[in-house]
Amino acid sequence: MHDSPATPPPTPLKRTPLYDEHLRAGAKMVPFAGYEMPVQYGGIVAEHLAVRHGAGIFDVSHMGELLVAGPEAEQLLGSLLCNDVTRLRDGQAQYSAITNERGGVVDDVLVYRFHQRRYLICVNASNQERDYQWFLDHNRWDAVVEDHGWRYGQIAVQGPLAMEKLAMLEGLSDISSIAPFRFQERTVTGIPTLVARTGYTGEDGVELFVPADSAPEMWRNLVALEGVVPCGLGARDSLRLEAAYPLHGHELSEDDSALESGLGWIVKLEGREFIGSAALAAENARGAAQVLIGFTISGAGIARQGDVVHSVSGEPIGIVTSGTKTPMFERALGLARVAVASSAPGTPISITVRGRQLAAEVVKPPFYSRLTRARAQTGEAAK
Repeated sequence: MHDSPATPPPTPLKRTPLYDEHLRAGAKMVPFAGYEMPVQYGGIVAEHLAVRHGAGIFDVSHMGELLVAGPEAEQLLGSLLCNDVTRLRDGQAQYSAITNERGGVVDDVLVYRFHQRRYLICVNASNQERDYQWFLDHNRWDAVVEDHGWRYGQIAVQGPLAMEKLAMLEGLSDISSIAPFRFQERTVTGIPTLVARTGYTGEDGVELFVPADSAPEMWRNLVALEGVVPCGLGARDSLRLEAAYPLHGHELSEDDSALESGLGWIVKLEGREFIGSAALAAENARGAAQVLIGFTISGAGIARQGDVVHSVSGEPIGIVTSGTKTPMFERALGLARVAVASSAPGTPISITVRGRQLAAEVVKPPFYSRLTRARAQTGEAAK
């Protein structure tokens, strides 16, 4: 008789450069994508509303960064990403996705172009090692791919007052001159910083990429600004869901095509070939069988990922990808992938939640945008 192999010890969680700052602020830490991350500080609802009405700050240093450089960097990216990187100009950012041969989504990414021979790719924390290997495995070009995640701390400042608050810092007095989806290299409070006007909350704001060892100093400079509220992963998720931004592992996966997952607007097929383009072109020609929709629930109850969506006749037509009740809305809401025939806004549906049928209705996402806030502030009914 042989002894059974010992159970391997759990892999220790990684920590971002801001871990000690979170502990000092009293954050509740949880495992996320292999990291110990703050889920909340003073409460998810308060943090969510701080971003919607003022300014919130997030540690997003767990995200990965890949450097793609060399004479054929653009060609490599063009062969891997569904969006057209040739449309980028220096100092411009682009939302895109890595697709597999079936058109499924390996990961959604942000591409930052310094110039035609140098790009920074921001990837999801849970996928960074796989994305890096994917780039290496498919690099048939005169290009270099390097994992630069260890170099950076990344901090997001988001909210309608974010730009006003950031303008108080040395090096950012004219921050409003950076247009949306543009970035600049600046020196901010003495720290070399890549300032990108992007975000994941549905609000204005920026993402600051700084050297990892300077991240704690930058964080302290930012939270010292009056009205800038530290926010955790809980608020980040409810904010992105209100804005109907997809999350890999929920709305996006390798088994569901980019077209079925609401990314058709970034799938550029004309005159291009990339991994998955043939499958996506065929699907585009025949029409996707499913699409991503928003829904609201009429009564009590919250639908969660994996709950089954039914037509009014009781036929299963899809599955919930994300769902919750957010601070800006009185009703529970969510995203689901359903059959095209049942995807029109206003279509009544039902969702099975723990054996109970919840009445719901298809709505056109996003649930919240800066436009709806502006209308509410002026007294105009949001459409």
